[in-house]
Amino acid sequence: MLGPVRGLRIKAIAIMTVLTVVFGFAERLTRASESLLFADPVVYARQTRFQRIVLTSGRGAFHLFLDGNLQFSSADEYRYHEALVHPVSSAVARHEHVLILGGGDGLAAREVLRYADVKTVTMVDIDPGMTELAAGHPVFVELNGRSMSDSRMRVVNDDAMAWLAEGDQRYDVVIVDFPDPNNFTLGKLYTTRFYRLLTERVAMDGAIVVQATSPLIARQSYWCVVRTLEASGLRTLPYHAFVPSFGEWGYVIGSRAGVEVPQRVLPGLRYLDDSNVGALFRFAPDMARIETEVNRLNNQVLVR
Repeated sequence: MLGPVRGLRIKAIAIMTVLTVVFGFAERLTRASESLLFADPVVYARQTRFQRIVLTSGRGAFHLFLDGNLQFSSADEYRYHEALVHPVSSAVARHEHVLILGGGDGLAAREVLRYADVKTVTMVDIDPGMTELAAGHPVFVELNGRSMSDSRMRVVNDDAMAWLAEGDQRYDVVIVDFPDPNNFTLGKLYTTRFYRLLTERVAMDGAIVVQATSPLIARQSYWCVVRTLEASGLRTLPYHAFVPSFGEWGYVIGSRAGVEVPQRVLPGLRYLDDSNVGALFRFAPDMARIETEVNRLNNQVLVR
């Protein structure tokens, strides 16, 4: 008959053996389930400390998913990123020092680096798994035009709120390209607390732009972002663009001194030109402004 101590040891060894087998097959099982979840074949998948990164290929395009949510399709990402970067860049006089928060795929950086007067681009993205992928994977390198290896680029893998609180450098243009605030960790990056920290890092004659969800599908959420920026002391210029993979998508320019609606953009873009950029700032009645609460760190109404 087994003694109590020996019996416990045998049970512990058995449990550890089972767990080892389960962990050994976990990634394989995850990949198998993902092959059923996504419409197109998975060509890359990785679980980082912060998120599940999945790249699929099909229907003539690549698609990036973070935690199951579509981030871009290579078929139309240029529309999203041109609309994100160029209106705010056209609204200010200088682009010498640019800050990108999020945007670890390097696609916003690609657009920023089109400006000849850019001297430095600082990217703060929390996930080194994402920024390393963007710098080294052939699909991303081709899409982002090797922006991540440009000599003007500096990549910082850190929490954006903590990073903002620690420094004091001012930037001419700030691009805020976070995923939608569907949890409290992301939601803090859309609060008055975050935007006030951000305001301290923008030059007096500079401006920021925030991706802000869809003013059509998520109308209340979109105008909540606008209202929160205003409550943080910024003057706003809301606008939107049509991206086939997402539909109507919303952005907001914020500035200390206020900027005019841009009427001209950098020539040679695929989507935007002087004839259509001004129209982005006009809203149809079904997307027009509605009253919302302010998203604060202690209420996170945007997430709820």
